[in-house]
Amino acid sequence: MESGASLQKGSSDGYSSEAAAGSQEQPLVSVSAVLPAGGTGERMGGGTPKQFCRILGRPLISYTVQALERISWISHIIVVVSIENVEIMKSIVKQYGHKRTIIAEGGTSRHRSIFSGLKMFVKNSLIQKPEVVIIHDAVRPFVEKDIIFKVVMAAKEYGAAGAIRPLVSTVIASSPDGCLDHSLDRAKYRASEMPQAFLFDIIHQAYHQCNDYDLDYGTECLHLALKYSKTNAKLIEGPPDLWKVTYKQDLYAAESLIKEIISQQVCVITDMNENAVQTGFLLHETLKSHVKLVKSLSLILCKDSNHLQNILLGQCYNFICISDILSNFQETQQLVKILEKTNASVLSSIVLISVHMDDLENAAFSSEMHSFVELAKEVKKKNIFLYGLIIHYQQDNLKLQETAETAATLITALIRDRNPAFVGQLLVA
Repeated sequence: MESGASLQKGSSDGYSSEAAAGSQEQPLVSVSAVLPAGGTGERMGGGTPKQFCRILGRPLISYTVQALERISWISHIIVVVSIENVEIMKSIVKQYGHKRTIIAEGGTSRHRSIFSGLKMFVKNSLIQKPEVVIIHDAVRPFVEKDIIFKVVMAAKEYGAAGAIRPLVSTVIASSPDGCLDHSLDRAKYRASEMPQAFLFDIIHQAYHQCNDYDLDYGTECLHLALKYSKTNAKLIEGPPDLWKVTYKQDLYAAESLIKEIISQQVCVITDMNENAVQTGFLLHETLKSHVKLVKSLSLILCKDSNHLQNILLGQCYNFICISDILSNFQETQQLVKILEKTNASVLSSIVLISVHMDDLENAAFSSEMHSFVELAKEVKKKNIFLYGLIIHYQQDNLKLQETAETAATLITALIRDRNPAFVGQLLVA
């Protein structure tokens, strides 16, 4: 576990999003985070607090924790929950393997919960008090490393920093009789967002000095740093995806965005003879116009579980296994076993598409299909979605490109929809 990292300013846009290991220009800075997660979900309109609502079968808060745990220089993540949800959070940490997460019991308000999280760094001898602490909402799962880096570096320099976004709607004030009184110039104001970051001693001191009204009814951490520690926060323009899940419809938007994110990487595994190589290569190239990143992996490398684990750590949850033998699912079965060992399907469903290149002159449905369907049903229980795709081709076929485009479109639809209803189906391109 790392206690800090070398973070370096860039020269072009003010801050660089990459950590400069070993750089002499910036000292090491230890960074940890506090995630207040004690909300009751009143605006969600359901009985389950929004941070525990499930998206693609997984609690929302787990996505947010994972977003922070991907950043190696964040040492500890303190998740603060209400006392009645401590055991639920413990089970989430265990089930989804969150290694750097520590659970704290929250207070009766957002600020009291954040204060409880900060106290953990002082009273728990097993964790180091950080130089900079990040405060982030548990229901903002799409935070990226770049904006976190920027607010951390700004906090290191100014004492406090926070992400902001332009206002979308004009802010108006109403008179006592419910009529328009006046409106504000939208260009002069910004929406305060998360993440925010502070020198630990500054925000810790501010909370110690807070009056009860601020602790019970306040919402803005940057304001507390200004009011009680005389620290003017640096405001950093953030990306559009800093929005948080607030209402029930936001869950559907979050699910759609998560599907979009995890469908942007595909790993292609090939095991073909020369007769089918042309079509297989064409399919590989065509996929590049449908997704952001297409990785190639030989069957030999695929058998190396460590190599496959590294691919999964790179957030690739989509695999295409291409073979030219319609009746042979051995490679697919072998890949399934390796994927099961990695346990990666706990964090996200894994889509595995078994693609078979088949010459039209010899086309025939395999007697092995029953075994394929049974395998698909079995691994579906482990959150691995197995689909089949047959690509019929002829060596003199002038429509190879059209065939590859059709196959790529089907593959893209399968990895984006991640529909368990189609598991075990054999599609034809």
